Amino acid sequence: MFLTGFAAMAVMPLLPVAARDLDGVSLYPLVAGAFVAASLLGGVLGGAWADRGGARRPLTAGVVLTVATLLVSATSTTIWQLGLGRFTDGIAAGLVAVSVNAAIGQSYPDHLRARVLSLMSACWIVPSLAGPPLAGFVAAWWSWRAVFFGLAALTLIPAAAAVLLLRGRPGRPGASQEFDTPEASVRRPALPAAVTVSVAAALTQYGVTAWNVRHTVCALVGVVLLVAFAPRLLPPHTWRAEGGLPATVLLRALTSGAYFTLEAFVPLMLSTARHVPGMVTGFAFTGAALAWAGASWVQGRLQNRVPRHRLVAVGAGIMAAAVVVAALCTLPAVPPAVAVSSMAMAAVGMGLAAPSLTLLSLAHTPADQQGYASGAMQISQNLGQTLVLAVASALFTAISAASTSQLPAFAGAFALLLLPIAGAAGLAGRTRVMGAEQQRASGPSVATPPAEAGKGT
Repeated sequence: MFLTGFAAMAVMPLLPVAARDLDGVSLYPLVAGAFVAASLLGGVLGGAWADRGGARRPLTAGVVLTVATLLVSATSTTIWQLGLGRFTDGIAAGLVAVSVNAAIGQSYPDHLRARVLSLMSACWIVPSLAGPPLAGFVAAWWSWRAVFFGLAALTLIPAAAAVLLLRGRPGRPGASQEFDTPEASVRRPALPAAVTVSVAAALTQYGVTAWNVRHTVCALVGVVLLVAFAPRLLPPHTWRAEGGLPATVLLRALTSGAYFTLEAFVPLMLSTARHVPGMVTGFAFTGAALAWAGASWVQGRLQNRVPRHRLVAVGAGIMAAAVVVAALCTLPAVPPAVAVSSMAMAAVGMGLAAPSLTLLSLAHTPADQQGYASGAMQISQNLGQTLVLAVASALFTAISAASTSQLPAFAGAFALLLLPIAGAAGLAGRTRVMGAEQQRASGPSVATPPAEAGKGT
């Protein structure tokens, strides 16, 4: 997870440089969106694989594939090869993310899960501080290709560990007998539907970047395919927010979509409309990563003091306040640096909500189907990012075309984010678990001293 975070923080700032070097700036939105779109497919593959044979095999495949995809990107001679590298890297990332969550559900005792999730998120602290400046230094003094090659070399270490150390381990524990839930007969996502949704997500992200016939057709086709096929990848009745796993999966889409859209538009506003130095934008990302880590550390130690669904509601409320702060920063009288605090505030909300939703999804799911639940959560997160960002981008483009200033467009995009956040806060109660499941989601009883399991988001 440390190297996953390092790669993410190091690669994203380099993609515009690589696209310019490969004469493919016009296709940059497609390259940037390929990773998220492919993560949908990786989540489906990893979830089904983890349920059939345990989390270790898809985890091994994910880290090994990561090395290969970094090499594909490093040796790119065209923008299309770079896009292929980012797409396959997204598949690998989906495999790893789902496998990690499934491994936590299958292998760790109930009272350690919240802290293990905190430890996973803590792995992003150092990458958020060191990744962007180090990658920028290497790219400036050598080449952006050297960053990809370096990340591939570093990833060889966990790849070798996954292949060698996990070899011969038992596939997965037996199915838990504690649950007799409707989710026991879940419908497994079909691979063709996953491929279609991945392609549709990429088309949608590309289509909303401009207003012309080609982009409009791509966006419309992408949205139609998403509406038709996305429900097949999620638990039944997810869009109706049915209590239990469906509502939990839906809230992951709403919160992730709002947060990552805010994370995309605040730096854009700072650099284009408010004209702040790039260093300030970098501080925004660093502050957000540290805030997420701190909030997740807090939720990992609350244990059974606060029900998990209430932490989700509190996190959504903090995110709503962050959106309001960001919207206020579109007023010329408000100092632009205040927008940096909006990203940190939103990260606090996500640091409370995201791990809680993961724990709730595990609590709603039998042990032999936690790969499915983890895959559904990953798919939902990526769908939320795709759809909320697409709608916000379309609104931003439309207002920009009708206004002489970009600030009203940013204000409209930020105001839109209040809708999914309000939905998450209002539906948080439907993720509630009772009885033995509540114990699994919240942690040990008061009489059970929690073991020290690390810190982080």
